[in-house]
Amino acid sequence: MFLVIGATAHFGRQAVEELVAAGAPVRALTRAPERAGLPKEAEVVQGDLTDPATLPAVLDGVEAAFLVLPYGMDAGPLLEAARRAGVRRLVFLSSGAIVPDADRQPDVIAEYHRGVERAIEESGIEWTFLRLLFPAINSLTFAMQLQGGDVVRMPYAGAAFSAVHERDVAEAAARILTGGGHAGRVHDLTGPESLTQAQQVAVLGAALGRRLTVEDLPPEPALEQMSRFMDPEFLAALFGLMARAADGPAPVNDNVERITGCPARTYAQWVADHRADFGG
Repeated sequence: MFLVIGATAHFGRQAVEELVAAGAPVRALTRAPERAGLPKEAEVVQGDLTDPATLPAVLDGVEAAFLVLPYGMDAGPLLEAARRAGVRRLVFLSSGAIVPDADRQPDVIAEYHRGVERAIEESGIEWTFLRLLFPAINSLTFAMQLQGGDVVRMPYAGAAFSAVHERDVAEAAARILTGGGHAGRVHDLTGPESLTQAQQVAVLGAALGRRLTVEDLPPEPALEQMSRFMDPEFLAALFGLMARAADGPAPVNDNVERITGCPARTYAQWVADHRADFGG
């Protein structure tokens, strides 16, 4: 049995779909099974990562699990329950913000994810880490702005990222869960091209048949305003990542293809798959 934790999030949901398509027995964890909307072939179970008492039943008979954890979640109770249940393999969706071999990580995003990685390493369970810096689904933040016009406002419009399609991440996770062969390995996943945020908007506009323009906002006022509604430390880390990404092209690798056997999907393909999210 293969377990997906975070099964109603973008990456988890598509991992469930990939496992079902491969004919693998899959169990999907959610707090509200009646609202999950997952494939009927999946065993959808109720559980809560904040309630350790629910975890033994969820983990019973599980060979391998894909962990898509909410930022800030304490993974300790889950890992202890997985160890007790005899789970053999864990695939953790981690962050490309991590600086390898650093004694101290540069921000709270990297520090949280590296902390979970350490806990997994110390659990004694076989592990693989999938690190990604910029999932293409981040672009969904443009959708609300486009409801009111053709201008997309953002800080660091020139920041470059190799955006990763969530389906590529899900396929990689499913291959590793079912096939193994990646024990103790860290895979940085990227898309096939480096695009600035402004270039991403141009791709989006072409797909929607709209002449979109980008307004590059000054970072400091944007950070101050957003910090009124979101965790200031998290936002400061996010803005720091964008500032560093403005220095040049984003790294691109072929790890998706090495794991899945298929080239990583382009940003244009991601836009085509999400036209409905932008009113297209």
